[in-house]
Amino acid sequence: MAYDNIRLEKGLYTTGKSFTQALEELDPSENYKGTSLEGLDAFERQLKRFDIKVSGPDSDTIAKFFSTTDSSALFPEYIARAVAIGAENHSKIEKIIATTTRIDSLDYRSYQTIMTSSQLELLNTDEGQSFTEVPIKTNDTLTKLHKYGRLLVATYEAIKFQKLDLFSVILKQIGAHISNSQFRSALLVIENSNVEKISATPEGIKYEDLVNLWNSFDAYNMTTLVACGKDVANILKMPEFRDANAGLDFHGTGRVVTPLGAELLRCDNYNEGNLIGLDKSCALERVEAAPVTVEFEKIIDRQFERAAIYTIVGFSKILDGASKYLTTHE
Repeated sequence: MAYDNIRLEKGLYTTGKSFTQALEELDPSENYKGTSLEGLDAFERQLKRFDIKVSGPDSDTIAKFFSTTDSSALFPEYIARAVAIGAENHSKIEKIIATTTRIDSLDYRSYQTIMTSSQLELLNTDEGQSFTEVPIKTNDTLTKLHKYGRLLVATYEAIKFQKLDLFSVILKQIGAHISNSQFRSALLVIENSNVEKISATPEGIKYEDLVNLWNSFDAYNMTTLVACGKDVANILKMPEFRDANAGLDFHGTGRVVTPLGAELLRCDNYNEGNLIGLDKSCALERVEAAPVTVEFEKIIDRQFERAAIYTIVGFSKILDGASKYLTTHE
């Protein structure tokens, strides 16, 4: 079949597309409908071609990727996929962003929409009257993009006999750390913007503070609350959380839901006494200039020492009123 004859080389990483997308153009998955290979993408078919098992107790060693020149070209994509899976599985980002915009440059200006309370009101428009205007313009400032990544520091000799299943666990954890760093940055975008700040009780966040925050969302829904670990713990200890059904759900599933219907998320290293509430559907835009990227040439050439795994991402607010900032500080 076609996938057996494809020449794999470094050039597949430099097409401006992902490695898998480049492979799909050479070996479209639609050609395998009705066959035993249906359901596999082009990269997975290459793993099958070289009989490389990347998971399970019978997974191969890292050295299996380097048994031929062609198969070695698959290793950077394997790393990128494992990191991406780890980022997705541990990601809280997806719970606070409304949309993701992918760009092919490092300069990006988002839209700015200013909608006052009067503009959000659903008023009838009489015949002959003008509709309420909703101004939309390009932001005055660029969305700041940052590189989030980690360095692989190891020699090929040290890891070549390690099982891929174990290596995948490490790579997924790298992805989780990258995702957590992005989560913290997204919150700072809200905190440092022109966000409405609501004063909480100086002694600490109380239930009435949460109610006031919820009540400030006018035409939006407060779907998500984010706080540091200590504040999350204090909120969970509020008498209002001692409801039998809420406690049963928390103990049985680990899902934390506030009495106000918003999902409660913990952000490590976030400032104590500060809490962000937002409407996930329209609060934040994620701008992605580079997905999970691996320094493929170093990896293929077995130069693992200080090989980078990174992604380039930024965040921008969409609607000002869709996020609020509750703080115990003056």
